Amino acid sequence: QLQACGGGLVQPGGSLRLSCAASGSIIGGNVMGWYRQPPGKQRELVANILWGGSTNYADSVKGRFTISRDNPKNTVYLQMNSLKPEDTAVYYCNLRQSGMDHWGKGTQVTVSS
Repeated sequence: QLQACGGGLVQPGGSLRLSCAASGSIIGGNVMGWYRQPPGKQRELVANILWGGSTNYADSVKGRFTISRDNPKNTVYLQMNSLKPEDTAVYYCNLRQSGMDHWGKGTQVTVSS
């Protein structure tokens, strides 16, 4: 089970921090990440982070977003800075382990003045 929180309404240029805690049968070596689905568009990868800390970012968020994780807490974070209206989307937490994807319910992020 994945429980995400931290979404909300923010003005352009502002910041938000998302967090997602995983519970249940968590296997070491997993990959955790964040995806988003803008209105009327497909879900897309925002960033992911391997168990050892290696990260991967979508080009659109490089330099603005930072993903991190706390393995003992099975938690992944997404620090979002310099937010733009085009970052508006439902953000989904993802856990990939043993070849399977697990998804959280999603949290709304709206960037608007």
